[in-house]
Amino acid sequence: MPNKEQRALLVLERLHARYPEPETHLIHQSPWELLVATVLAAQCTDERVNKVTPELFRRWPGPAELALAAQEELEVVVHSTGFFRNKAKNLIAAAKRVTDVFGGEVPQTMAELVTLPGLARKTANVVLWGGFGINEGMAVDTHVKRIAFRLGLTEASDPVQVERDLLPLFPEAEWGNVNHRMVWFGRHVCDARKPDCDRCDMLDICPQCGVGSVVCDESASAPERKAASRKKVSK
Repeated sequence: MPNKEQRALLVLERLHARYPEPETHLIHQSPWELLVATVLAAQCTDERVNKVTPELFRRWPGPAELALAAQEELEVVVHSTGFFRNKAKNLIAAAKRVTDVFGGEVPQTMAELVTLPGLARKTANVVLWGGFGINEGMAVDTHVKRIAFRLGLTEASDPVQVERDLLPLFPEAEWGNVNHRMVWFGRHVCDARKPDCDRCDMLDICPQCGVGSVVCDESASAPERKAASRKKVSK
């Protein structure tokens, strides 16, 4: 079993081979549209968000327009994304701040982005990378947190600490792409409830922390880890 640093580079190599051109599934045409879509994507699927945003951007094309929106009207449009009242409230407040404080342009630093209502570090990382190509950190969602833990790259559960653990393990230029690739890998292979270990690119280097009866065994062979995974799934 390679050490953590070696493992991270192998993970990067294999994710790159599986997903050579990673990108967000959220449809957007500008950093502002990505910001709005990312806020709506909290506790919601990208597919659902992509059905909502065309009407939202038709009615309120940019932050200046959304800043003047009635919250009740925005709630109707974003209702299906869940937590619609809070999302509508935050989006209008963020639009007002972008318009009044940043001249209608989405700010390009982490320090400024997290001053916008509804934007925490994860969302800010998505906007910085997807909107401007800036790697100031790594967005840690449920997929990234789960996969990093299973691979033994972190023992943390707090997203901020997970990010701190991961950043030194990957080249800075790859931080944004690692997020996208892990999200896709989490959806396609490393599922939360039933990871498909039989066709996992990482099986021979994965200690499978928290999967099956192997709590976190870096000494187990690939066949042993695969057997443990099958035993877990069959229960």
